[in-house]
Amino acid sequence: MNQPALNQPTLLIFTDLDGSLLDHDSYDWQPAAPWLSRLEQEAVPVIPTTSKTRTELLALREELGLTQTPFIAENGAVIGLPPSWQHARLDRDPASPEGLVIKTPSMDVDFIRRRLDVIRERHGLAFRRMGEMSVDDVVELTGLSVTGAEQAMSREGSEPLVWEDDDAKLQDLRETLETDGLTLTRGGRFWHVMGAVDKGQAVRWLVARFEALRGYRPRTLGLGDGPNDLALLAATDLSVVIAAGHGQPMALDKERVYRTSALGPSGWAEGVEHWWQHLTESDAAPLGR
Repeated sequence: MNQPALNQPTLLIFTDLDGSLLDHDSYDWQPAAPWLSRLEQEAVPVIPTTSKTRTELLALREELGLTQTPFIAENGAVIGLPPSWQHARLDRDPASPEGLVIKTPSMDVDFIRRRLDVIRERHGLAFRRMGEMSVDDVVELTGLSVTGAEQAMSREGSEPLVWEDDDAKLQDLRETLETDGLTLTRGGRFWHVMGAVDKGQAVRWLVARFEALRGYRPRTLGLGDGPNDLALLAATDLSVVIAAGHGQPMALDKERVYRTSALGPSGWAEGVEHWWQHLTESDAAPLGR
């Protein structure tokens, strides 16, 4: 396998946002700011891997200083490629917004919504889809601003829902969705319905794209706090399970896992520091430049 040039990264960091890089309630990320600055200086890409929408991420990428890295949105249903990650013949689109090329491996959100409505009526289930909520409903559920709620409602390949029925019927919903090629995954606030995609598949796709463009496979670090992050954490070489208050099991069948004591962005910084120290002590070459 080819070796990276001196100015090429040898580590990619894939990170969940809500409850991980961003505080679950306030969405603050300042405890992680020193590490984000250091990783930028070291030329280590930090790749948001989130249930948030593309519209939400366009603004967040500016705020976090991550405009040069790809992103994974809607739990793997949408992948955004900046110019440096685009294939010269296959991806270039002069008309694409922000210089991005968007990949949508999931099903269209309109199809997902129609199927959910049919299933709900046919099986007598009780849930609310985000697409049928008002902006005020989403503000109340998430704590987002009106603008933030409108951005969260701009879905392309997945539909969040609030479950209002019992657990047995939830399993019925999962099994019925599977017959349509749809999947159900749990996030921090919502259940998410999408095609047969997840964060882990999107991570593997981006790693393969990196290797095809650069000629070598980088090491990968994943950080997340919720059940919908397990596929992401299973797909990376190193993993950080960030402490959370959701009470959901976060079982991960692999050896190189670090579980933080701190929550949110403080836990994010704790996890990055742990693996950074481990990698730099065991590797004579810098991880970025």
